Order: sequence, then C-alpha cells, then structure tokens
Amino acid sequence: MIHIQKDQRGLLFKRGDYVKHLKPGSYFFPLFANSFVSSYRVVIMNLDEPFSPPDQDLHLFLHDEELLKELTILDVRDHELALHYEDGKFVDVYPSGKYAFWNSYKEHTFTFVDLKEPAVSDTIDRSIFIHPELNGFFQVLKVPPHHQGLLFYDHQFQKELPPGNYYFWNSSSVDVQLQTVDLRRQQLDLTGQEMMTADKVTLRLNFVCQYRVTDPMKVLEVHSFKEQVYIHLQLILREYIGTYRLDDLLKQKQEISSQVLHRLQEKEAEFGVHFIDAGVKDIILPGDVKEILNTVLIAEKKAQANIITRREETASTRSLLNTAKMMDQNQTLYRLKELEFLERICEKIGTISITGGGNLMEQLNDLLVRPNREK
Repeated sequence: MIHIQKDQRGLLFKRGDYVKHLKPGSYFFPLFANSFVSSYRVVIMNLDEPFSPPDQDLHLFLHDEELLKELTILDVRDHELALHYEDGKFVDVYPSGKYAFWNSYKEHTFTFVDLKEPAVSDTIDRSIFIHPELNGFFQVLKVPPHHQGLLFYDHQFQKELPPGNYYFWNSSSVDVQLQTVDLRRQQLDLTGQEMMTADKVTLRLNFVCQYRVTDPMKVLEVHSFKEQVYIHLQLILREYIGTYRLDDLLKQKQEISSQVLHRLQEKEAEFGVHFIDAGVKDIILPGDVKEILNTVLIAEKKAQANIITRREETASTRSLLNTAKMMDQNQTLYRLKELEFLERICEKIGTISITGGGNLMEQLNDLLVRPNREK
C-alpha cells in the first residue's frame, strides 16, 4: 500500500514506464505472480519543490493532461534567463532549458531576461541581488563620485554614466567594459627637467600645471593621456627657456608661466581638458653658477649697505651743523645743551666734588681732562 499526503503527489510507473500521476490517498498495487515483487513503482514528490523526477526527462510527462493541470511549465531560450518568483517573492534563477513547478499551493511567476541586452532593467528590484542563487549571473560596475563612466559593449561605445552602481547580466555573447575618467581638478608635475638657457647655462626646472577633464571620450582616445600632456608641456618649456638668458629667466618667472599656460590652452580641444593654471615651482642652478650668483648678491648687498651708511652719516652731520648754528644764534639753547651734557656725565659718575670759584662747565671740563693728562 502507498499513501500520498495532501502536500504530495505521486508518479506511477509500471515496469519502468510512466502511467499517470496520483493525487492524495492510499493505493494498492498487485504483485507479480508467485512473487513478492510488484511491477508498479510510485515516486512521491513534495508540492513545495520543483517538479523534477529523478533520472527522468521532463518531456516524458508532458503528454499527461491531468498532470499538466497541476504544473506550471517554464521554457527558457538560449539567450535568456528566467527569474523565478513564488507568490511574488524571488526564489531562484534559471538558464536556458525547460522546467516544471507544482502550482497547487503556490503561484509561480517569471521575469525573462534577454542576455543580448546586458544591462539589468530598471523594472527589476535590485534587492534580489543579495540572494546567493544569483551569484555568478551578474556583475556590478561602479562609477566613483566625481568621475564619469563610459560604457562599452564588445569595445563599442554605448553611453556615458554618472556616478553610481550599475548592474549587468553575465553573458558569453556580449563583453561589457566600463571606463572611468576623473573629473576633479588634477595636477601634473614636471620635475628635475634639465634645460639650457640662451646664454648656455644648464639648469633644472620644476614646473606644475593643473587641469580638469571636460571631454572624457577625448581623454580615452589619447593613448597614455598623461604622458602625452607631459611631453607636450616639456617641449613648450624647452622652447621658451632656450630663448631667455639666465638673468632674464630669474626675473620673468611669472611671465613664462603665463606664456606656457596660453600655449597649453591652445591644445585643450585636442586633449579634452581645460588647463586651469601653470607655474614654475623651482629653478635649480648648478653649484658653480650658484656660487657666482651668491658672490654677486653679497657684493650688491654690501654696496647697498655702504650707500645707506653714507646716507645716514650725511644726515647726521647735517643735523649737527644745524644744531651748531642754532646754538650760536641762541645763548639759551647753548645753556640747555651744557645742562644736558652735565646730566649725561652725572649719570655715569657716582660722586663729584667741586671747590673754588669759576665757571661750572670749566671746572667739570678740567675734572674730566686732568686724569688723561696724568696718564
């Protein structure tokens, strides 16, 4: 006796051939004559599992119309995937092939994906991609913030993509590539470049330019974009440095930066960028040239110091002359100067003893001069 429960169905085979499907209930099957072995075999299947009889092809059962009433058949073509939902909830994904599901307890719906169009449709909820059943069926390509994405199918440009995450189905028929270009302000440094001035002085130059990408497609079309900009900047600098003498170069750093920036901006359309700024960071001179310049600088500074000293001495002498003229013309001013002189002497001497008569200033003068005479 075989008993089939309500959440089960049976598949009856006689001598290996399918006969029919069995609904819930109990069934008795006759035995072989003079044997305890029956010629019938029943495969019991659960309704909450896909219809997949062991070691049997699905097409063997499709002629049973009663069985087909309880099955939902899924037929997936070669270039398709089928997303399987039970009662509106995602459960699995199926590649090309034919599949069957019991429909007695659950409603089965499917979303078909055309792999000829690799991009995941906006109608598909991205939350299903956390399910492990989808591992290996899709890929996520990311465009970082402040970048521009360029999408290619089989090396053919499709469209530009703003920052974000983009889902694509894995397909052997279409190769998906995503190139990203940084749209932020960027800097290119030209360091330690040896160049020769018009007066045959070899120096090393550090130069910097800043730019921002305006046409990402142009940038990708230029092979080794940064290297190309680097070489172009190097050639412009060599052209300009070679027309200046060293002294002029040191004096006109800002003018050279402006000229180089103007020349770079002439190539903006070709490179797909906007050159924002450019400038000379450092000019490094050879040791012997540096010593010569230091000597010249010291001599110039000494000459300037001498001029300042002479100017101050002249001003001081002129001031003394003016003071003397005023004292000669004004006795009161002369007397005030004597008192000022006396005050300065008293600041430096602890005790002064003066005896006898005579002019105070004469006695003080005699007091200060006498020790020098004794020596």
